[in-house]
Amino acid sequence: MSEFDEPSKTTAGESGGPGGAAVGEWVKSERQVERERVRRSHARRSASIATVSTIVFIVLVVSIVTNSPGWPTVQDKFFNPDELVKALPDVLSGFLLNIKIFLIAEPLILIVGLLVALARGIRKPAFFPIRALATLYTDVFRGVPTLLVIYLTGFGLPALRLQGIPTDLVTLGILALTLSYGAYVAEVFRSGIDSIHPSQVAAARSLGLGHFKTMRFVVLPQATRRVVPPLLNDFISLQKDTALVATIGPLEALRQAQIHAASTFNYTAYLPAALLFILLTIPMARLTDHLAARTHRRRGA
Repeated sequence: MSEFDEPSKTTAGESGGPGGAAVGEWVKSERQVERERVRRSHARRSASIATVSTIVFIVLVVSIVTNSPGWPTVQDKFFNPDELVKALPDVLSGFLLNIKIFLIAEPLILIVGLLVALARGIRKPAFFPIRALATLYTDVFRGVPTLLVIYLTGFGLPALRLQGIPTDLVTLGILALTLSYGAYVAEVFRSGIDSIHPSQVAAARSLGLGHFKTMRFVVLPQATRRVVPPLLNDFISLQKDTALVATIGPLEALRQAQIHAASTFNYTAYLPAALLFILLTIPMARLTDHLAARTHRRRGA
């Protein structure tokens, strides 16, 4: 057996008969097998230590909270099981509206962000007004708080009384979120486009591709793959910010919880709303971590 860590190649003759390795089969060296065993042992040990420390920390926090002097009052006002059962159906129905707003706003934001990023990348003098307008849009809507954009859209647009302006509050909320998040997503797309090496564009242009085809077939596929993790982070924020639409009237999860809290003087209704948002956010967060780790491994390779 070779003394190096790399696998060694053996043949049937070298393996000592038909029961050994097949011809051309790669087998691991003894040192490599031992190294993998040690790594698995260290991984199990680390996982055990992490589990024990987590359990100890949770038990310590729960013990401190439940033994505090004000815990009975907090338990009654924030963790009342009877109020939780009463509020859950209405909060759940409102949460379905949150999901609807998110699912409609997300593709609209992607379209607006991509178009704005492409507009900012046009360098021809004739298209300067478009580039300037895209830059102005990005600067304004990144600077204005999302809540203020929702107020201006939800209350300002209907007040204009222009023909064709929607009056449905949910539609206005989706429009406000699209305007606000479109500016952020546009910058994410633009950073991905700018990260593509100029040699890629030069090679495409040398093959006779125009600006449009170069962006479509060469730049955008690579840029989109690079910006998937930051895009998912923006959409995690979007999931939570759908609750801001409640400020202009729609009965989504947060508004339903507010109604129950105002009528019962008990804040337990906010608990199921928070848990539903967490259940929606965690899978997206783990997917973001997975994609970021995979991108890191690819670049490392």
